[in-house]
This record gives sequence, structure tokens and C-alpha cells, in this order.
Amino acid sequence: MKDQLTHFNASGEAHMVDVGQKSVTSRVAVAEGRIVMLPATLELIKQGNHKKGDVLGIARIAGIMAAKKTADLIPLCHPIALTHVDIQLTTDDRLPGVHCQARVECSGVTGVEMEALTAVQISLLTIYDMCKAVDRGMHMEQIQLLKKAGGKSGDWIR
Repeated sequence: MKDQLTHFNASGEAHMVDVGQKSVTSRVAVAEGRIVMLPATLELIKQGNHKKGDVLGIARIAGIMAAKKTADLIPLCHPIALTHVDIQLTTDDRLPGVHCQARVECSGVTGVEMEALTAVQISLLTIYDMCKAVDRGMHMEQIQLLKKAGGKSGDWIR
């Protein structure tokens, strides 16, 4: 692990990291998180008869869109041409709630960890938005990077 933050220059000012001299490599990041809700809310989602429509389908599209827009949301992120975004949303009666896993890939000079984490957050926030009328007590938790691969720093697995 590095002992200094890369988004600050020698004067301590925030800046976008220069990645212009880095090699293009295959990059992959996987992140996860979950939203916990009332059992009745989960049943509405599973039955697909929520008034607002297919909650998981809309959350999946929102996560994909969010991954593509990460640089617009996080000030010092580089715009990245993503080659693949996969969002898996799985209902879990034991929580009760929905588990989200996002896998993001590109061929580029910088990693896609932020895109994967953003995809998870926005997927879960979309579920919250669509279900808040029946369950304002939902909460998101355990949002985290599971792994990253590619680049000079190599692979990392939680």
C-alpha cells in the first residue's frame, strides 16, 4: 500500500492524477453492497407487482448508467471508455433485502474501481427510491470493493 495520497500535488492542492504515460491494460473491478428492507417490501419486489414497475430491472439499468457517468459525479475521476458493465441483483429472504454485485471492465490506463462502486451505490439507491413509499426504513450496507485486476499495481482481492 502506498503511503501518500495521489490526488494531491506537492503543494497539497487537489489535482487529477496524470495517467498519460501509463500503459493500456485490461482492467476489471468488482464491488458489492446490499439494501435491507421489510419482508413485505421484498415480497413486492419479488412478485414484480410494485406500482412503479420492475424494481430490479430499473435498478440494473441505473447502475449501468451510473458506471458510465462516474467521472461526472466524482470530481477527480478520469472519464473511461467502459467495455462491459454487469449488475447482478439477488433477492435474499434472510436479510431481508437485495444484494448487488457490479463488475466493470475496460481496456485503459486507469482502473475502474470507482465505476464499480458507483454502480452498486446507484443500483441500491434506485431500489430505495422506488420502494420508499412503502418502506422508509430501508438501509444500505457493506458497500465495498471485492477485487480489482490489471494495471501497474496488479491484482487486489478482499
